[in-house]
Amino acid sequence: MNKQQVKFNAEIENYTRDWTPEKVAAFRSDFLSWYDEEKRTLPWRINQEPYSVWVSEIMLQQTQVATVIPYYERFLEWFPTVEDLAYAPEDKLLKAWEGLGYYSRVRNMQVAARQVVEDFGGEFPTTAEGLKQLKGIGPYTAGAIASISFKEAAPAVDGNVMRVFSRLFGIDEDIAKPSTLKYFDAVVRHVINPERPGDMNQATMDLGSSICTPTKPQCEECPLQSYCLTYQQGTQANYPVKLKKIKVTHKYYLALAKENTEGLFEMIQRPSEGLLANLWTFPLVEVSESEYNTYHNEWQTSESDDTRLQNESLLTKVQAEMPEVVWQKQPVGEITHVFSHLKWHVLIVYGHQRASVIQETNERQLWLAPDRFKELALPKPQEKINQVLKKARYLD
Repeated sequence: MNKQQVKFNAEIENYTRDWTPEKVAAFRSDFLSWYDEEKRTLPWRINQEPYSVWVSEIMLQQTQVATVIPYYERFLEWFPTVEDLAYAPEDKLLKAWEGLGYYSRVRNMQVAARQVVEDFGGEFPTTAEGLKQLKGIGPYTAGAIASISFKEAAPAVDGNVMRVFSRLFGIDEDIAKPSTLKYFDAVVRHVINPERPGDMNQATMDLGSSICTPTKPQCEECPLQSYCLTYQQGTQANYPVKLKKIKVTHKYYLALAKENTEGLFEMIQRPSEGLLANLWTFPLVEVSESEYNTYHNEWQTSESDDTRLQNESLLTKVQAEMPEVVWQKQPVGEITHVFSHLKWHVLIVYGHQRASVIQETNERQLWLAPDRFKELALPKPQEKINQVLKKARYLD
């Protein structure tokens, strides 16, 4: 055993030193009794088959429970089995996911579904280690499925779990570091109930979302109050420890809401790889931060829609590249959207195409009436753009 492993083992022993077998047994009993009384009624807790649990866990990543429920129910209606998901048309798959964001999640799900069907005979692996062979399934999701569906005493460590257990045990490791996960994994394994591991993991999720919240935890209502080290020390507000700050990259765009004489708008399908792959948006023109800010400031400081913008404005450049379109002088509005470490800033400009223009299209370009936008798989930024245009009465 190397020095690093010896040090790690010593740190885990320090965190769990006071957790005798008798204390662990009492903790399990009290925690599961609370869960049995207070657990949330959720559709994926009714059917604990691995396919259903897997779908819910992927949807719940970075998405609130209330938002997920109707998506989950529709998804299982459209794709009731892993085989249905494995060979579903991509357009239908993306439409089922529309509004949840992070579309790579559902693409990975389809790859994993094909692995289950083609490599595992249609049956999910029954252990956390086996489940991690599937595309898009990491330690947390593998632990959740293995514990809930197959009763393996496997931790499912996410932000809720790290928050609860950092307060319970006074774990002062920086949760922004990926290497910290192993500390929580080891501590959870020390107390998880081997007979009801899935319920134990879900109890922690419920406690973290309702009582042991990020700010202002409701400690007086917590069923684990007598076990919580930081509550006894009055330091619970200092946990979990998170030191690293996320650096956000900013991108700037013009969204071209281009309408022809028949009331149809141009929609473009994004490339088949990369961010928002194969989803549909208005044409987006990427610009520099300085160009964006100049145009934005012109818009904000103009006295009226009739005020001419400066000749060097971005709209002048767009007009030069698309002379067949008469562009409104000022933007209709602005939206922003955050993708994890990336933030989009989008100014929406409206233009009307001249009647004499011959319409040319290709397989990744469509002209549609606004009431048919719902037929396409649209990313969240495009939905925000549509709302701005509807409010300004450019879309019916």
